[in-house]
Amino acid sequence: MKTTSQRTLTLTAIVLANLLFAARSQADPLANEVAKFDQQPLSTTAVAGQIYFGHDELSTAYGVGNAASPPLNYQGRFMADDFADKVSTPVVHLSWWGSYINDTAPTPQAHVQKFLVAFESDVPAGPGGFSQPGQVLDYDIVTLGGLTPGSGTFTESLVRGPDTISNEALYKYNAELHLGHEFQEKADTVYWLKITALVDVPQPLPSPVPPGTTQWGWHDRDYTINDTLASTAPAVTPGESIVGNLLGQNIYHFQDDAVQGDLRFTPSAPPGQDIIQLGMTPQNYLFVNSVGAGPIDGPPGIQNFSKDLAFTLYTPKVPEPASCLLMTMGLAAIGSLRRRPSTR
Repeated sequence: MKTTSQRTLTLTAIVLANLLFAARSQADPLANEVAKFDQQPLSTTAVAGQIYFGHDELSTAYGVGNAASPPLNYQGRFMADDFADKVSTPVVHLSWWGSYINDTAPTPQAHVQKFLVAFESDVPAGPGGFSQPGQVLDYDIVTLGGLTPGSGTFTESLVRGPDTISNEALYKYNAELHLGHEFQEKADTVYWLKITALVDVPQPLPSPVPPGTTQWGWHDRDYTINDTLASTAPAVTPGESIVGNLLGQNIYHFQDDAVQGDLRFTPSAPPGQDIIQLGMTPQNYLFVNSVGAGPIDGPPGIQNFSKDLAFTLYTPKVPEPASCLLMTMGLAAIGSLRRRPSTR
């Protein structure tokens, strides 16, 4: 083989391999991570010609202390949703969506600087009851900052400006869990994810909350999109499934209702006493007729369906055989070039 042909083969293999890796990593938060569970947000979702923006539910806890010292504990409201997927690999990165409630006051809200991210076991629904988060299996506190592997930081980016119903903008969050706080998830096992904004403010906090106080909410899922990564029956029953149809649109849903409840978080407390959650209630999508604020989550009837929340879980990427073959071809060609004596 001529030197020119060898160089062409080498460059072709390298380019193909790089293109393959690049194409697959563009959609990932970091280049070495791939999604394993994915519930996209209601943002500008069309059902039967009507656009729905979705809504968020308050998931914010306020520090008990004063401005001069770190809070000893946090109290507030939380949202949580269940999940299960098909692979036993660790969760190292999360994406989720949310916005700031009543963010149109003259005094602007300070944006969130830290989130509590907790993974919890599942308490299945009993007679007359509903499924809900159980034992805290692991949690992490992520703080605002640039992302690197295992950094324990998150970013906030604007997805769209204020909608025409609630006048609230939508933000996307990406977070890298701290090294050592990767969640060791098992395939086809139902878990719960709790994400709560932690806000340090002097206490007691007046009620109603004064304008300008941070009120962050977790946004709901786009039920028109099937999460093909989620577990399904019979491995998890019902798992990801079609639970109904409105105006010709299938309604996709995973397992059980998202829940809201009261939260008390004490970082210094021993395990089992650090996260206390009470008063949990299941949540549905919202519909408000033309007399109220307008359609929020969907057409009439959507309020009868259990709500999911918008989030994506990521795990480290394992190179596939085709990718490995391309890289091997490139490395082999490079080695051949280095071994071949010069013809000049």
